[in-house]
Formats: sequence, structure tokens, C-alpha cells
Amino acid sequence: MKSQQGITLIEACITLTVATVVAVGAAPNMQQLLEARRFDGIANQLASDLQFTRISAVARNEKVRFTLQTDADGSCYVIHTGNAGACPCGAASGQAVCGSGAREIRTVRLPAFDRVLVQANVASILFDPVHGTSTPAGTVRVIGSNGRELRHIVNVMGRVRTCSTQGNVGGYRTC
Repeated sequence: MKSQQGITLIEACITLTVATVVAVGAAPNMQQLLEARRFDGIANQLASDLQFTRISAVARNEKVRFTLQTDADGSCYVIHTGNAGACPCGAASGQAVCGSGAREIRTVRLPAFDRVLVQANVASILFDPVHGTSTPAGTVRVIGSNGRELRHIVNVMGRVRTCSTQGNVGGYRTC
């Protein structure tokens, strides 16, 4: 009698069926994990960019703005010099189109398909180069598709504090 090497067609089909069942069961959890990581990444980047705006104003010794725009395509924020409306986000390129002597420092586009919404109670925050203060104070909200929400609160001193509205985001205090 010859010894059998390899696997039979029935064994291969059973293995493939078991692997498919496991993959289908894990897919929703993987989607939730990806959405959570995307939310965390955007929230962290936004907090860093708010602090970067303040630091840029002091380092450049000129007023620097954080301007947020939200539309059907998603959210976009621009860190720039000049007036509040001087650097609107460019829809096609994703870069800001600055006029009136304003200069773009950084532009970040957050497309709607990322399923993370960014909103603010002010359209633009101006950071002063001498004191690092901000005008006006504002709150920038990061809202995930799964109900998670973080608020980045910029006070008049230009400091950024982050909190969770419902206490459902680990590592952050409840607002």
C-alpha cells in the first residue's frame, strides 16, 4: 500500500469552508476596529495641528489662523496667515487656494468616506504671535460614525483641552 501525500479535495473544501466562516464572523469586528483607529488618528492629528497653529504663530512672529470648512465632500482645515476667508480649501486638489497676501502653511482634507465628521462652533481661530492667545475661543468636535465624539476646546489662552462628551472614548475625561 502506498502512503498518501498531500490533501484530498474533500479536505481542501472543508478547510476552505471553515476559513470562510471564520472570516465572515470576524469582518464586522475588523470594520469596527478600522473605524475606531481612523477616528483616533483624525482626533489626534487635529489636536496636534491646533497646537501646531499656536506654535507657528509664535515661531513665525505673525498671526496664524486655523480655518475649518465642512461640505458634502467632507471636512477640510487650513493653517494659514491672512484673513479668515483668504485660504479656502480647493475641492479638486485638496490644497488651499490663498489670496490677499495670505500663505498656506498646512492643509488637511478629511473625505466624507472616512466616516468621521469634524465640526466647529467657529469658522476660524486666530493665534496671536506675542502671547500665543486665540481669538475667539472655540470648540472643534470630532464625531465618529459609531457615536464616539471628542471635543478639542481652545481657550482664550490658546491652550487645547480634549474631552469625551459621553465618556465613551478611552483615555479622555468626560466633558
